[in-house]
Amino acid sequence: MEATMTITQTTCEDNIRVGSKELCIFLSHYSACLLGCGATCIRLEKNVKRIAAAYNHDAELTIMPRHIHVTVSAGDDTFTSMSAVDGKCIDFDLNTRLSRLSWKIADQKLSLDNARMLFQKTKHPRRQNKMLLLLLVSVANASFCRLFGGDLTAMAVVFIATFSGFMIKQLLMKYHTDVRLTVILCAFISGVLGTTAILFSLGTTPKIALATSVLYLVPGIPFINSFSDVLYRHYICAFSRFVDAVVLTCCLSIGLCAAMLTMHTGMF
Repeated sequence: MEATMTITQTTCEDNIRVGSKELCIFLSHYSACLLGCGATCIRLEKNVKRIAAAYNHDAELTIMPRHIHVTVSAGDDTFTSMSAVDGKCIDFDLNTRLSRLSWKIADQKLSLDNARMLFQKTKHPRRQNKMLLLLLVSVANASFCRLFGGDLTAMAVVFIATFSGFMIKQLLMKYHTDVRLTVILCAFISGVLGTTAILFSLGTTPKIALATSVLYLVPGIPFINSFSDVLYRHYICAFSRFVDAVVLTCCLSIGLCAAMLTMHTGMF
């Protein structure tokens, strides 16, 4: 018990001695990583303020689409830092782990050195079973086909179209291909495979198979995040995310239309 008390007191004293500069730099990198993996602005604000309060500091943020300004202050000791947002793909697992890190820092009163060490460990992506992810996405999209009234044959077509398109997406993301080009190519491949239901009169709902073959590419998360940012008056980020989502939706449409024109099929 005495040893535990000594460690706790030492940790609290270390937190008091943390300077605004070193804390601000840490929070700047943390916030850039969190926003880059798809966190909403309100979550970013809450997490950063929670960490700053654990070290007896105040934090103010200016969140821009590509940069974040963080100002940390404790009395007359004030420091401002700016970081570029990491251009990562949306990653809910990383989002959750970074949020848990903010609670761990606040609840356990970790020293800043320990917080930095845990942050470096947390921000590295976990190894994923890509084949399992591929199968789950394909099953999920086939389920959407069923929700929209598709029969079992249409579900099978959608499964194959999604499996092929998402596999290409994983390959292109591995080589850091532009996300817009990736969406166009994947939508084209899935659309071509989806048209086979119409060309060969497979099942009773071939048009539903074609329409739902590209649903896995719909940027639902950016649309939802932009709406959340509007609610909390982060209008610049909201507009930026909304435009990004609209652009990706247009890329999806381009790929699907190109597939239908190539295969001489149409929805109407």
